[in-house]
This record gives sequence, C-alpha cells and structure tokens, in this order.
Amino acid sequence: MKPKLDLATVVGIFAGMVLIFSAIFMGGGMGVFFNIPSLLIVVGGTIASTLINFPLTEVIRVIKVAPRAFSSSFDEPTRIMEKLVFLCAESKKKGFLGVEEELKNVDNQFLKNGFGMMIDGVEPEQVQATLRLQMLAMQERHKTGRKVFESMGTWAPAFGMIGTLIGLVQMLSAMDDPKSIGPQMAVALLTTFYGAVMANMLFLPMAGKLKRLTEIETTTNEIITEGIVGIQSGASPTNLEQRLKSFLESGRRDERLRPEPAATA
Repeated sequence: MKPKLDLATVVGIFAGMVLIFSAIFMGGGMGVFFNIPSLLIVVGGTIASTLINFPLTEVIRVIKVAPRAFSSSFDEPTRIMEKLVFLCAESKKKGFLGVEEELKNVDNQFLKNGFGMMIDGVEPEQVQATLRLQMLAMQERHKTGRKVFESMGTWAPAFGMIGTLIGLVQMLSAMDDPKSIGPQMAVALLTTFYGAVMANMLFLPMAGKLKRLTEIETTTNEIITEGIVGIQSGASPTNLEQRLKSFLESGRRDERLRPEPAATA
C-alpha cells in the first residue's frame, strides 16, 4: 500500500505552532524570542545525550523511521479481512497454489510471507510461530525508535533548565549593572522555553504517534495471522469471516464484508 500523508500529524503541528507564534506576536514580536546560545545549549545538548545513550546505528535508523509519523500507510482492518475472505474462497476453488497469482500485486509483505509459507507446505503451527516471531521483531524495532524520541523529549527540557541556570549565573555575576538584569533574565528563560516546545511539540508527540502506528500494525498482522491459520485449517469463507470479525468493535460485527480480489491490495 502506498504511503499517504497523515493530515492529523500535519494539522496538529501546524495548529500548535500557529498558536505559539500568535501569542508571541501579540506579546511584542519575535526578536526577543530568538537567541543562538540558548538554541545551541538545548539542540546541541539533546543531540549529544542521544548519541551518548544510543548506538549511532540506532540513531540513524530512527531518522529514517521518523517520516512514518507523517504517513498513514496501513490498511483498514475491514479491507484486510475482505482480502483474506476472498483468498479463502479462491483457495477452496483452486487450492493453495491457485491463489499464488492473486498475491503478485499484494503490497502487504507480512501477508505475502504467510501465504508463501502456506503454499510451500509449511505446517500450520510453524506458519503461526514464524508470523508471531516476525511480529515480535517488528515491535522490538519500533520500540527502539520510540525510545529515542521519548528520551529526547526528556532531555530537551533538562537542557533547557541547564541553560537557564547558566543564564542566571551570568545575570548574578552582573548585578552591579541593574539595567542588564532584565534582558539577561529573559535570555536565561529562553532555554527552558525552547526545551519545553521541542519536547511537547515534536519529540513526545512523535513517540506517541509511532507507538500508535505500531499498535495498528500489530492488530493488522494479528488479523492476517488468524486468517492464514484459518485458511490453512480448512475454514469456510463464512466461518473465517466470523472469526476475523472478532477483531472489530462490537457495534461493527454485524457489517457484511465484501470480499475483493487480492490484486487490488
């Protein structure tokens, strides 16, 4: 399935930034909120702590994973169920080998892996065990990426506070000049502002979004696993449909699935 832009993420970031910048402009302008040393402390410190805490390969991998938070490249559960019921009906007519042609245009690699093992004659128990192992590996990979963003969301405010303390020390060392206290105090507080914005507008929401996407992908893979096991055990399309509907909310279980060719996946 081709990745689609997730409007919720884009709208959320845009709305948050608009509100923040609107409050800044209404309070007097942007100039006072821009300070390079404060940015260096927060951004540089957060990056440095991330590199200390995580291997470089994991950090690079997270950079590649981050765009997933801006995409919604997952199938709806009902779409997956419809494909599985269709493949079940086809396997009854043509046998397992007969559905191989239907899988050529399927984009879901997890589904293709499961059917590939089934077509190769792997025992149902082994198919299920392999698919569940793949799910656990996927969850672990995503968990690592999520941890990086969660850690950055913790360190950004911490370095903001460090920057504030540095600014306060500099301010107190210049107490003999009362006119400089106000501007220096404002600069000291900017690092805390930067850290809070970065953590709560970027890092922690990204971690939460990746966690939710992992949950969605796990549910989708659970549906596929149950479908493949059901097909391999000889379940009828009607019986398989009822089994798969167990994954839906109770209010949607009465909906009738419309099985579709796998080639439309």
